[in-house]
Amino acid sequence: MNYNHPSFSLMFPVTLILLLLLPIQTLSAARPGFVYTRNRGRCTPQYWSSRREAWPRMIPQGSTVSKVFGSRAYERYRYDLTLLEATSRNDDGENVFARLVKESTAALINSYTRTGYPYSAWEVKTAVIQGLVSDEAAAIHAQRFYDANRACN
Repeated sequence: MNYNHPSFSLMFPVTLILLLLLPIQTLSAARPGFVYTRNRGRCTPQYWSSRREAWPRMIPQGSTVSKVFGSRAYERYRYDLTLLEATSRNDDGENVFARLVKESTAALINSYTRTGYPYSAWEVKTAVIQGLVSDEAAAIHAQRFYDANRACN
């Protein structure tokens, strides 16, 4: 092998760089770049609003919040607000009543569909009526349902 040949002096640095980059390419091929995945449980309002699973027949998606939760809900929410719309709300940041209807709707669905869910349908409906009394009560019940919906699978 002639180390003084001009092609060797050009090929050696190129080959060296390729050999140094080879492990980087293999590592990057082994694991993809930044992949964002958000783990949403099978009991969250987001899950139920995605329609990935059939809703129970007792409470169809098109049922209104006022018919399911009673006249107190009619006073607080739009008369034609459906359960599907309630699960897909995104105005629940500071609005405790929006959070209550969103989480309680998921809780009600879970009470019918998830074995071992900590609340029965009647407990959910009763808690919603109790939560509609004040901001504080709404926040407490919304948080309880939020916790139960995230703990459920």
